[in-house]
Amino acid sequence: MPQPRGILVDPVLRRLNQQQVELIHRLSLEMLEEPGLLVFNREAAELLGAAGARVKPTEGFAFPAWWVHISEKLVNRALESAPRRVRLGAREESNILELDADQPRVYFGSGSETNLWLEIQPEVFVAKDDPAREIIYPTVRRRRGTVADLARAAHLAEQLDNLDFFLRPVNIQDEDIDEDNKDVNKFFACLNYTTKHVMAGLTSLGQLDPVIKMAEIIAGGPRELRKNPLISFVTCVVKSPLQLVDDSTQKMLEMVRRDIPVVISSSPQGGSTAPIEEVGMVAQINAEILAGIVLSQLARPGAPVLYGSVPVRARMDTLHDMYGVPEFGHYNVDCVQMARFYGLPCYSTAGVADARIPGIQATAEKMLSYGYITPSGPALIHYAFGLLEETQAFCPEQAILDNWHIGMIKELWRQPEVTEETGAQVLDTVRRVMASSHRLYARYTRRLVHQGKVFPTYPFSSQGLTDEALLRAHQQLHTYLARPPRCLPREICREIFARVPGILPRLNPYTKEAVLPAPEPEVLREADRQ
Repeated sequence: MPQPRGILVDPVLRRLNQQQVELIHRLSLEMLEEPGLLVFNREAAELLGAAGARVKPTEGFAFPAWWVHISEKLVNRALESAPRRVRLGAREESNILELDADQPRVYFGSGSETNLWLEIQPEVFVAKDDPAREIIYPTVRRRRGTVADLARAAHLAEQLDNLDFFLRPVNIQDEDIDEDNKDVNKFFACLNYTTKHVMAGLTSLGQLDPVIKMAEIIAGGPRELRKNPLISFVTCVVKSPLQLVDDSTQKMLEMVRRDIPVVISSSPQGGSTAPIEEVGMVAQINAEILAGIVLSQLARPGAPVLYGSVPVRARMDTLHDMYGVPEFGHYNVDCVQMARFYGLPCYSTAGVADARIPGIQATAEKMLSYGYITPSGPALIHYAFGLLEETQAFCPEQAILDNWHIGMIKELWRQPEVTEETGAQVLDTVRRVMASSHRLYARYTRRLVHQGKVFPTYPFSSQGLTDEALLRAHQQLHTYLARPPRCLPREICREIFARVPGILPRLNPYTKEAVLPAPEPEVLREADRQ
């Protein structure tokens, strides 16, 4: 059996009482009945209509559109069909995640597709009033993300103990990446450099089958991939408020038909695309996710889907997203409760900072949401590593800091080890210490430290009177990236490059031109073979 990752929280945090949960459920059903959904995908309208929904064509849009009114009966039928347990597979068995709506085990992952990659560069500054006084200060530079950055992020993620799954954190924007090859390069860069579960969205529906073919080669075949789905997809089916858009709806229909786990995601913004009031926001996002789940189960009954809640709040002067505000936490905890009410694994959100750079603001905003949303018990928490500037930027040093901070959160919510056996051990220790001349527990504590049962000292502490945390994370990043990556076996890479078109040659780790090469002997062996 795979070793359980994540953290099991018990008891779980409940913000809503049972009457409030049932009220939101009823409000969501009423929204789905009236006004209903504005659907821009013909097949979705036809599927829903054939299942008993009221469907009426409407005009006034650039594309064909239908008003669709979904009944409670349809929702209930979908909820009976959707599985309570979903497996997210992985290249390495110990990294497989078992999501269970009845067990509040929380897994943390990265995400999402940021456009900007932040680089930390230490620079030396000299005090104007004292030229002999120098400090090293971390400066920040921003640039567009590349496929090499995504490969490095996956290699980093492989080494972060508290990262349980990898959701691609950076948008690849190389000049030779386009809509026709983006997905295969995105998934290969992830799958080749981490043995953890890989999750991503899909840019082009035409790339769906090549991506699945790639995963089947790695898993050992089509049947093996369905037993161990080492990839899953995220699709934002709904454009808030209450609209099923053509492109992402069609992608979702095709994904579930291929029996790959799919996150049915909705991300309304309280104050602009959803009511800002808690009851209104949660009722609307719940209605939107339920609509996606109904459609997924009509397309393929029993399809493995996750309740994907990404509710945010609008900043009212710019209408940008806000993640570091208390409402963000309220919305998310409520959604976790709604997912549990329906018996669905929940994909939730925490760890995004509104701050543009690592620092006090970023840490405060991240720790606030980690600490508040984790005990509500979602199955997955995404956005948890390295995200800054409202999901616009990814910083690997921030991901390293986040990894440590999430470890603290996991330790905070771990189950107590208060048993008859541990009590007897402690009683024996007390008697031994009191019988000694020093009467100190230090030697016994060190043993627990070596066993990993005592949380270690913060590794990014300053030695002087300046904040050195980011500099120390920067040093740690270099250490991680210098280690040999855990690439796919040479034979698997060769088969993928032969059967899946469009992957950039510089992603092949067994060439000297690779953006992140395999250990040197492996590269040389491949060169000799050719």
